Amino acid sequence: MPQRFVRLIIASLSIGLTGCHEDRTTVAFGDAKRGIALIERNGCGTCHIIPGVEGADGLVGPPLTMMARRIYIAGVARNTPQNMTVWLQNPQAVVPGNAMPNMNLTQQDARDVTAYLYTLR
Repeated sequence: MPQRFVRLIIASLSIGLTGCHEDRTTVAFGDAKRGIALIERNGCGTCHIIPGVEGADGLVGPPLTMMARRIYIAGVARNTPQNMTVWLQNPQAVVPGNAMPNMNLTQQDARDVTAYLYTLR
């Protein structure tokens, strides 16, 4: 019995440690590959510098480099996947009058874009 218990603990730890190396946003929240395709299709690089997106060198909005490390979104909302999704779906509801347009993203689209943005460390 003790040997079986030790194997169970080791298996549990290895699963837990493996999870630490995965980006929980892309695994549990959205599809980063689909997110980058949406970013390209919607022309987000016209306004933002976005690593990994060809031609995304816009200077209207802030650069999105290291977006996953930032504390706030638009200077007012804590940077969480949930808040990023809300921001991407309706930026005017978060900060009325800001320059970010409503891109008419579905909730899943916004989750997928969020997943990509959270790969930017």
